Amino acid sequence: MRLNYLAYTFSLVMKYFSIVLFFPVIIALWYKEYASIPPFIIAMATAIILAVVVKNSVSGVKNIKSVNDIKKSEGLTVVTFSWFFAGLFASIPYMFMDITPINAFFEGFSGITATGATAFQSTFAYPHALLFWRSFTQWLGGMGIIVLFIAVLPQLAIAGRQLFFAEAPGPTEEKFTPRIKSTAAALWKIYAGLTLLCFILITNMGMGIFEGLCTSFSAMSGGGFSPNPNSLIGQGHNILWTVTFFMFFAGVSFNLQHSAWTRFNPLVLFKNEEFKTYFSVVVIIALLLSFSLFANMHYTFFDSLVHAFFNTISLVSSTGFCSVDFAKWDYTSKILLFAVMLFGSCAASAGGGLKVTRWLLIFKIMKLEMMKILHPRAVYNIKIGNYTVPKEILYQTLMFVSFYFAFIILSAFLVAIIEKNTVIAVVGSVASVGNIGPGLGQVIGPMGSFADLSVWTKIIFIIDMLAGRLELIPFLVLFQKDLWSFKN
Repeated sequence: MRLNYLAYTFSLVMKYFSIVLFFPVIIALWYKEYASIPPFIIAMATAIILAVVVKNSVSGVKNIKSVNDIKKSEGLTVVTFSWFFAGLFASIPYMFMDITPINAFFEGFSGITATGATAFQSTFAYPHALLFWRSFTQWLGGMGIIVLFIAVLPQLAIAGRQLFFAEAPGPTEEKFTPRIKSTAAALWKIYAGLTLLCFILITNMGMGIFEGLCTSFSAMSGGGFSPNPNSLIGQGHNILWTVTFFMFFAGVSFNLQHSAWTRFNPLVLFKNEEFKTYFSVVVIIALLLSFSLFANMHYTFFDSLVHAFFNTISLVSSTGFCSVDFAKWDYTSKILLFAVMLFGSCAASAGGGLKVTRWLLIFKIMKLEMMKILHPRAVYNIKIGNYTVPKEILYQTLMFVSFYFAFIILSAFLVAIIEKNTVIAVVGSVASVGNIGPGLGQVIGPMGSFADLSVWTKIIFIIDMLAGRLELIPFLVLFQKDLWSFKN
């Protein structure tokens, strides 16, 4: 790898990331909470200093005007380090709010990875600027900080391809415009537009301006942080249904949504195999959950529908909002929720999890192998819609799924030893690697907190969240010694 290219691109990302730290300063000024401004200024200055030091300490950086020929390995490295340091800088403001360093790191990484697991205690007695920052970091992380900078920075107009697919890897590399910069800009327009629409609707339904803003950020990012310690418990059915709608589309491919918007035809969604599977699973699980709540928890018919659809979509899209404390639900209901945590959202969405496309490919591979047993000489192709999936993509999918569950198993094994609690270990690992946020138990459930867990458990879950947001591959590549051969 070329060290000067890495240094140039990384310093560029860090310099512009420092700018986003000014937004909570505006909130602090608006609410006249002047004492909450210095932490964000310190974080901003730290990011700028790092950018300057990196740029000036590596020879050859100053001569670089663009990185149009950046390599894939270099893109993976830049993206991974950018997300790691973005998490560190996102954590700095928390350290000035009487929050321990490890809890600050946990909250910062949970925010920037759009996970939504919190180390906050039951009371959220913090300045508006900090509560805004929690949700805003999720919004940045939901679509991707690198994708944002590709959309706005001319230096990355061409080179953005490697960074784009390094940040949002999936079963296929899909873009819907000739230029990656245009693709990134289109994605952010849809993302920002839906966020604004969500904000307008829920505030007009009675939610406060500040809470509505934070809720909109978290809903569209698949994040789940709320300025209210009770999440959305107690909100009216109209607000819950509205947020449910936007959480659902946070888990839908933004590429597909772009096609539907540009053609002014929502039926385009139902021509896509992944969307149809996502939609069908959500409806089936939500209806089963509704029946379980009606029969076992004695909810009314309408309450069972509202809470079943809201919490199913909240977890399948990896958002993590809750409309009730589902940790108190019966065993059948919690098993259904755990199933959707494993299922995940669509590829190229703000949601987390294993992704629907990968599940489709796994089942198609299984079917193919069974057909080969019956007809060994036949030639079969695996398709997703009209797209024939190359063999290398099938192999990569199998490897990814293996790594994904191996990561969860290893994490759960270590946490079980540390916490001596299997529920926290398994559910916490699934929630962290899938960037889902809350678990199902009383300790780390929707009304719980990760604050009282061991320091080592929090470190493991931070690694899980970062690896899960990067979809493992860029993270795992860093452990290959061949990567660390530098030249200028």
